[in-house]
Amino acid sequence: MRVGFLQFYPELFHEKQNLDKISLLLQNCNTDLVVLPELCTSGYSFESKEEMDQLSSTGNGRIPDFFNDISVREQTALVAGFLEKDEELFFNSQIFVDPFGNQTIYRKTHLFLNEKDFFAPGNTGFKVAKYKNAFLGLMVCFDWIFPESARTLSVMGADILCHSANLVMPFCQKAMITRSIENHVYAITSNRIGSEKNGDQALTFTGMSQITDPQGNILIQANGTEEVLMKVDIDPEIARYKMITEKNHLFNDRRKEFYDL
Repeated sequence: MRVGFLQFYPELFHEKQNLDKISLLLQNCNTDLVVLPELCTSGYSFESKEEMDQLSSTGNGRIPDFFNDISVREQTALVAGFLEKDEELFFNSQIFVDPFGNQTIYRKTHLFLNEKDFFAPGNTGFKVAKYKNAFLGLMVCFDWIFPESARTLSVMGADILCHSANLVMPFCQKAMITRSIENHVYAITSNRIGSEKNGDQALTFTGMSQITDPQGNILIQANGTEEVLMKVDIDPEIARYKMITEKNHLFNDRRKEFYDL
């Protein structure tokens, strides 16, 4: 299975430009799956819900339609972050689409910093989508710091953690190596690059998107500044083997009776 990430610079408030760039960078991508960054159609640093309103989409609106069209055009599954509006609530959401018309939407569980001022906490629970012979676990940015996120998805059967991100702290990429090891899964972290300033908020994003394997090896990694589509061939079935030694199973050996706080 050929999987990849698209690392690029989404520009705040410039939806059409962002969509045009995504369309261009994914042209002839020759993949089975590509993961894109968090809020990659709108930009990130909002100062008001009024700013967000014009850039938001419903779960069956123009942004899902756009990704469905690209998925069919390229015959690849896509996972991407977008700004979702449901009635009067805004969600930091992630969409999975495939060329067969399947769609799953996940709403970010763990909100980061100023997101708490504008977004509603995700209410979907964690989601796993199936594509071809792989099970894809959906997670967004700050979900990474909570081990329960990756563990829940892995126990639900995820072979690949599809991690759309707008990372500003320096150690997430290293933590995702651990998430792969402790759950014996692949992880695709698709991070954005560039800087944004809006009002008093100024952020610089770290790039360094990567794909790690169930042993924690970094299979491919971008640098901190390049716009790039990178891809690699993997075998999702490797992630289903959970024996750590001949006598230790990663999930069956858990002593859950001692984990309840």
